[in-house]
Amino acid sequence: MATKATTGNKGKGVRSDCALTLEITSEGGINIELISKVNVLYGESIRKLCREILAFYGIEHAILTLEDSGALDFVISARLEAAIRNLTGDTREFLPEMLLQNTYQTTRDRYRFSRLYLPGNTPSLMINAGIHKPNGIILDLEDAVAVTKKPEARFLVRNALRALDFYGAERMVRINQVPDGLGDLDYIIPHNVNLILVPKCESAEQISRVNLRIAELKAKHNITGNVWLMPIIESAMGVLKSLEIAQSENVVALAIGLEDYTADLGTRRTNEGTESFFARSMVVNACKAAGIQAIDSVFSDVADMEALKENVLRSKSLGFDGMGCIHPRQIRVIHDNFAPDDAEIEKAGKIVHAFIEAGEKGLGVVSLGTKMIDPPVVKRAQRTIDLAVSIGKLSADWRNKFIESQND
Repeated sequence: MATKATTGNKGKGVRSDCALTLEITSEGGINIELISKVNVLYGESIRKLCREILAFYGIEHAILTLEDSGALDFVISARLEAAIRNLTGDTREFLPEMLLQNTYQTTRDRYRFSRLYLPGNTPSLMINAGIHKPNGIILDLEDAVAVTKKPEARFLVRNALRALDFYGAERMVRINQVPDGLGDLDYIIPHNVNLILVPKCESAEQISRVNLRIAELKAKHNITGNVWLMPIIESAMGVLKSLEIAQSENVVALAIGLEDYTADLGTRRTNEGTESFFARSMVVNACKAAGIQAIDSVFSDVADMEALKENVLRSKSLGFDGMGCIHPRQIRVIHDNFAPDDAEIEKAGKIVHAFIEAGEKGLGVVSLGTKMIDPPVVKRAQRTIDLAVSIGKLSADWRNKFIESQND
């Protein structure tokens, strides 16, 4: 069995993290070498935390070297626990306290205009992500984490779910591709994750395996809350199987990943998206048929806001309900352009008003001018109104003002 393990990150540009080397010895007690610019202010509390963790695992003799780059307690805990587990195989968990503000649930039809991807092994990008107000924050255990770092990233993501304030954003984790990703679930399901992204999904059977493992973990840990799923379609096979995937249990949205999809086709992704029109349309139609949300791929140029706006409007015109983002500066553009515009709000207001007015008059048929209005149209209009009110583009008493304007 190994006696020395190294975890964490260090070097130029590394912030809010630490790198540590732990060597378990047979004698000499606990020796901690702390290299930190904040040693004078926080050195004693860092050493105390490390000793507490080592004692929790029954380690009485060890040499610990910790190079600190401003790591918070939940990061240090994750790094040290990963090293201890690597050396001892002890499966007990040293858990930070769960913040009260992290205990919320999310609904099936929650608005998901934006979801911000954050590498699951880079704490500096996690800490203040919620203040940018994305609809969802994704802690990524898949492509954004180097293969050699994936085991320790699980501990960091687990601790972040407990100790990091998400400011009300939907708490999401992208696991690794099934079957490897099934092991990731052990580290996140007990800690109130709201939604799991399942990458490179190509069949309903993969989703069934995820659901089965989640059910086992919920029963084991006495969890009653919802855990939603968002499969990501990233291949030609996934596109063709998108309807059966969309109809799977607990799936609330399908996302499409165009970088991998175009690579699977052997073509190049363009801003215009002609090469992915078929795939995106298939995913949208599958989602609408299944009654779930369709989420478009990320836009990779974080500097070109005008191109992003055009991409969002094109995405919305195809029927998508949101898209991914890889930088906080993209969030505002995505929100503004997925939100209903003034013309959409005005039209929706007329439809909903006509529906309410018909009900008040006891009419079974709803019409607007010379056109009959079907129930699905009314439902969509009401959703537009609700969304416009929720984001402040329409006042809660909009109908009274609408009636007043009609009487002027």
